[in-house]
Amino acid sequence: MTADDLIKAVIESDEAFIKEFARTIKDELHMTAGEFSEKSSIPASTIYKILSGHREPNVKTLRQIISFLQKLEGKDQLEREKSGFIAVIAARPVLDLITEKKLKVKDRLLTIREYSATSMEEAIIAAIKAERDGAKAVVCAPIVSTTIEKVLRIPVAIIMPRDSLFEAIELAARKMG
Repeated sequence: MTADDLIKAVIESDEAFIKEFARTIKDELHMTAGEFSEKSSIPASTIYKILSGHREPNVKTLRQIISFLQKLEGKDQLEREKSGFIAVIAARPVLDLITEKKLKVKDRLLTIREYSATSMEEAIIAAIKAERDGAKAVVCAPIVSTTIEKVLRIPVAIIMPRDSLFEAIELAARKMG
């Protein structure tokens, strides 16, 4: 849920706004329209009319909706900061494969923070920095994981690039001729 997504939808079209607003209330906030109305102090009739397409929100109502979402996002941000994040330590080409900075695992929305490293020394330094930054876990390459596990107090998971390993072997074989 982000207020930014809703703002983009407002600019796109009325239909996009209604769809995004409904999705935000139901899927992101896990609320009913009535609960949203009550918590945001926007009349229920206004929310229902907007969601049913019988009324376009006026600027004041849009401001109230966006302001309420931003307020919730601020609380979510504080909770995420308290709950930490998962640090991924890898070379830039691997990190570039990460398209989402947030990942839903079971019922938890986790924040992913990238730490670029091109050597074992940089990976160890990045791991220490990640823990100091508030990481609750680290994901890294197996070659450096045992060392990182010795210096950190947080869990360490290993990247197992099976598919890319086989692709690299096939590429090497093709290059051999």
